[in-house]
Amino acid sequence: MTEHSPVPRWSRYVAIGDSFTEGLWDAPDGVEAPQRGWADLLASHLSERRKAAGEPTLQYANLAIRGKLLRSILVDQVPVALSMKPDLVSLIGGGNDILRPTSDIDRMARNLEARVVRLRAAGIDVLLGTGYDAYGSALFSATRNRVGIYNSLIWSMARRHGAYVLDVWGMRSLTDGRMWSEDRIHLTSEGHARVAQAALVGLGLEPDDAAWDDPLTALPPTPRLMRARQDAAWVRVHVYPWATRRLRGRSSGDLLTPKRPQLSPLD
Repeated sequence: MTEHSPVPRWSRYVAIGDSFTEGLWDAPDGVEAPQRGWADLLASHLSERRKAAGEPTLQYANLAIRGKLLRSILVDQVPVALSMKPDLVSLIGGGNDILRPTSDIDRMARNLEARVVRLRAAGIDVLLGTGYDAYGSALFSATRNRVGIYNSLIWSMARRHGAYVLDVWGMRSLTDGRMWSEDRIHLTSEGHARVAQAALVGLGLEPDDAAWDDPLTALPPTPRLMRARQDAAWVRVHVYPWATRRLRGRSSGDLLTPKRPQLSPLD
């Protein structure tokens, strides 16, 4: 915490969303334990700043479940979050919808905005989030235009309703493949840490690390043959199972429950 950072006014934070908010590929307590993500790190940063100022520790819940479409997030998670009477909610979703070519971006944004209005009417501050800029991605580059439109709608609704925005699209550091796990969909520990810093900035707070979005030192190019082998392994291990689940109408989050379903003091 820098001496210029204001003490966070929020004491009850609920994170809702999909795998981006649940947090994957960062397992400090082992792969069988709940994994850590940027929202968990954000909660930790907020709590530490509160404690340093002599305030009680942050109350925190994380209702996000991997694989969830936006409708499920809005219908299933928002009412639960409201019942907890938080003063801060991060509401980020829609990435799984946008992977589907038939997704209606305008309808998604209207539904999202209706929940933002509901949360704001209850006196809750809302942190929205943009999608990632997938320029150059073999799997996601085709979604770039739809993500860009969705992001514009998010910024507009945030302005209309006084919401905060986590600007993932604008993060230069996330263009580095080392920020992404081996499935190329979810963040590494370093990626989660940097997004948590971006969330602090989005909330109008000073980051803990002034270099939070600086690019990593460049590596020499990967030889073409090695890159082709890596791509083939990625398709076999990650893309094929993902596509198979979609064809069967299944989700990686089926039968899962939230990892932190109740507001409780952050340890």
